[in-house]
Amino acid sequence: MAADRRPYDRSVPLSPLLASYDQLILDLDGCVYVGDEPTERAPEAIAALRDAGKRIAFVTNNSRLRGEDYVQRLWKMGIQASLGEVVTVGGAVQHLLNETCQGQAAFVIGTAAMIEHVEAAGLRVHNGTDLASRAELVVVSGTEDFVFDDLRVAVQALRRGAQFFATGRDPTYPMPDGLWPGTGALLSAVEYASDRVATIVGKPAPQLFQTALDRMGPSARTLVVGDKLDSDIAAARAVGLDAALVLSGGTTAAEVAAAVDPRPDHVATTLAALVLGPA
Repeated sequence: MAADRRPYDRSVPLSPLLASYDQLILDLDGCVYVGDEPTERAPEAIAALRDAGKRIAFVTNNSRLRGEDYVQRLWKMGIQASLGEVVTVGGAVQHLLNETCQGQAAFVIGTAAMIEHVEAAGLRVHNGTDLASRAELVVVSGTEDFVFDDLRVAVQALRRGAQFFATGRDPTYPMPDGLWPGTGALLSAVEYASDRVATIVGKPAPQLFQTALDRMGPSARTLVVGDKLDSDIAAARAVGLDAALVLSGGTTAAEVAAAVDPRPDHVATTLAALVLGPA
């Protein structure tokens, strides 16, 4: 469904729940948008948050794009965003590798954006060379171009003792025609064949949310809004934040009702329903 570009009704107040929070950490895929379209009334909800003076950070485990690409994508949907408000797992990987692995040889499963992050961290990326299977470090991230040779090279490097990092374990991510295989699906194949377990840099590890909090500054109350129990809600719990789950990304109401740990503090059909109340 095409995004609604009509002017937003600035008179719509925030829901009582949202009025009690100072700032929000918003997941992107499945919460703010699905594919290239915003979730229902998401631009209106985010505009209302800004009008109310709420600070916002957009956080994503999706490493397929650069931070600048996410800013452009949001603006095309009618959602204002600055580069400083976008926290990507690609940036988190770059920071970690820069601090711990400069100068090493790497093999990367991922898009051009992730390869750029690894190179910017000071590593030599050996993709496409005879040295790839002897890399000192393997990074697994999201891509639609995963092929058998990627699996073979990663497994050979890992069985030779390479360090092992991944951007997340999300098995799927939402698209307009249904759920698509996520980074976790690719990672499972690499882990199974290599008999190794990756260090996860993205959610549910706390680094992305900690970075978001550092950028927004101290606040009495922060709410995380996401669409996955085992990544968004778990990461919120890891940093001691309140969490709301929206049902626009594939998690069902039955799955939420059956969840024990982690459980969200709040549940809504969409981001807009959470922020503005029912349409």
